[in-house]
Amino acid sequence: QVQLVESGGGLVQTGGSLRLSCAASGRTFYAMGWFRQAPGKEREFVACINWGGGNRLYADSVKGRFTISRDNAKNTVYLQMNSLKSEDTAVYYCAARSVVSVRLSTTPTQYDYWGQGTQVTVSS
Repeated sequence: QVQLVESGGGLVQTGGSLRLSCAASGRTFYAMGWFRQAPGKEREFVACINWGGGNRLYADSVKGRFTISRDNAKNTVYLQMNSLKSEDTAVYYCAARSVVSVRLSTTPTQYDYWGQGTQVTVSS
């Protein structure tokens, strides 16, 4: 019954922008995040957000360029990506944690549910 469905990926030129969406269903998630995985590389943390949206964490590589947000009325989390670089090319995954935690987590294994992923390709 729990599902996370990503959308919004695509091809964009260097310096361009994309907005990813993740629609959740089945339950309420107190913390959600975005991870990405490039070919031949491990899955890496991008950003995460708490229930109220007041606490957010970003990977150093995307800080200042990406913004994570959520709309709990729609059970949806977003990732606004600006000033995109070729290094941002990867499959982006939405993830959710099933329990409340005092601290946000950047560790993939601490997230319980995952979406199918959406491809983001940045070309020069």
